[in-house]
Formats: sequence, C-alpha cells, structure tokens
Amino acid sequence: MTVDTGPSATDSPEDLEARVAAGDPFAIFGEWLALAQKKEPNDPNAMAIATSGSDGLPDVRMVLMKEYDERGFVFYTNTQSQKGGELSENMQAAGVLHWKSLRRQVRFRGPVEFVSDAEADAYFASRPRDSRIGAWASQQSRPLESRFALEKAVAREAARFGFGEVPRPPHWTGYRIRPVYIEFWMDRPFRLHDRHIFRRAQPEGSWATDRFYP
Repeated sequence: MTVDTGPSATDSPEDLEARVAAGDPFAIFGEWLALAQKKEPNDPNAMAIATSGSDGLPDVRMVLMKEYDERGFVFYTNTQSQKGGELSENMQAAGVLHWKSLRRQVRFRGPVEFVSDAEADAYFASRPRDSRIGAWASQQSRPLESRFALEKAVAREAARFGFGEVPRPPHWTGYRIRPVYIEFWMDRPFRLHDRHIFRRAQPEGSWATDRFYP
C-alpha cells in the first residue's frame, strides 16, 4: 500500500467536491488515509467489515485494512473463522473506516475475491514471528476451553517450528473487497453532512458520481 503522506487535497468540502469531479475515489481515499495516519491516535487503518452467510443474517467486526489499490480493499484472516465461513457462502461484503478525529468516514461494498497466493505469502512473511506462530495455534472463532489451552497451543507450534521459517497456514489468506459503491462522508454543522457517492454496476466498470442528502 502506497499513500501520499503530504498535505491532504481534501481538507475542505469545496476541495472534496473538486476531487469527486476528478472521478478517482481511490485517490481521495489515499489522501484521507494519509491524513488519518497523522491525526488518529492508533490504527488509522481499522475498518468494520460486514458479512452474511446463507441465512442472510449480517455480522460485523473490526479488522485491519492491510492493502488497497484500484482493485479494492484487502484484509487477512483465517478462512475457517466466522467471517471466513460466511464469505464461503456469500462472497460479498461491506466495510467502513471511521476517523473520529477527522470527522470523516468512508463506506464501501461489493463482491469479494481471494488475493493471490503470492500476495498472501508476502504479507504473512512481513508479520512478526509470534503473530505467524499464533496464526497456526489459533482455531479462530471456535470454542476455547481456557486461556491456558491457547498458550499451550502457541508453545507447541513455537517448538514445532524452532528457529526455522514459519510458513503461511493453508487456511490463512487475504480477501479483497472489490467495491461497486464508495461513499465519502464529511461532517458539517447542524448534521447537514456532505455525502459524495461513487458507484458502478461491476468492479471493472466506470464510476458514476452522485450526492446524497445527509
């Protein structure tokens, strides 16, 4: 993920309107994220991800957005987790990043695809060693009898790998949300907020823009 960490070009509602007219939502997102990296006290890349399985009941949790580009927004997880199971039944998701210190948020939704093995391997290798071992030890989203059982599983996996490389587990990978809808929300006085919308019929399509009532 590469972002411009220079001054944001969208510091005012007028600037945002001009940027929306330029037609590139990922450029705006990069500018907002760069500003959040300076202003937010921690985890400016934290985002809520909503999924639903075949029963249609929505589920939401916080994850970290690890990468983005014109293809979409990427997060990594255990495919056997609750969200992994729901995505296996319904490969669609919605997300939101809310930056309270900036009074801004970005919402998006669309179909989901797996990242490539090469992308998943590269990101997994960049994680701290203890996090890589934890990915092997944790049976994510399944019942855990005690904290000690988790610590014992971590110790077992640490001993198994010793001082060698810790490869990516086959059940751990990345998901890319390919947005067909992106909304940029900016706080304005008296709850008369700005809402600028980008939408398209398919992930490969061209963007149309709109503006919504707050």
